[in-house]
Amino acid sequence: MTISYLALGSNLGERLETLQKAVELLEQDKKIQVLEKSKLYETLPYGDVPQENYYNAVIKINTTYEPIQLLDKTQEIEKVLGRERLIHWGPRTLDIDILLMGDRTIATDRLSIPHKEMLKRSFVLIPLKDVYSDSIFKGKSLDEWITSTGNQAEVWLNRESW
Repeated sequence: MTISYLALGSNLGERLETLQKAVELLEQDKKIQVLEKSKLYETLPYGDVPQENYYNAVIKINTTYEPIQLLDKTQEIEKVLGRERLIHWGPRTLDIDILLMGDRTIATDRLSIPHKEMLKRSFVLIPLKDVYSDSIFKGKSLDEWITSTGNQAEVWLNRESW
């Protein structure tokens, strides 16, 4: 089993319901054990495409999947829950990104672990901090990484229970 961290985001439709359903579908898979969920955050959209705010969260899982298998599983769940890949950084019913898988490092056209953009995005780092087991990542605390993004003000706690 490998401890892994997945970022979840939604800004189309019933955002909260979509994130809850994604976690339920992950929990139904015998090769995935959901260990912990971050708090729920509302965030401004990333990029230049005009769109609604996102709900974002990170979950900590234990999995026996290999990285590409986990990517296939997360993309299958995205599709089941209505994800269409139409506009880069555009609105979406669901986005699931693999942030970390144990101490693995992978860089392919299809998958990068650690996620290649995560250290630039407070909407990923702030919820990751809620569930991340270690206090240091690549020589810095998560608080230092969050400060270095300069976009932490674009993320705020959502009081809805999920």
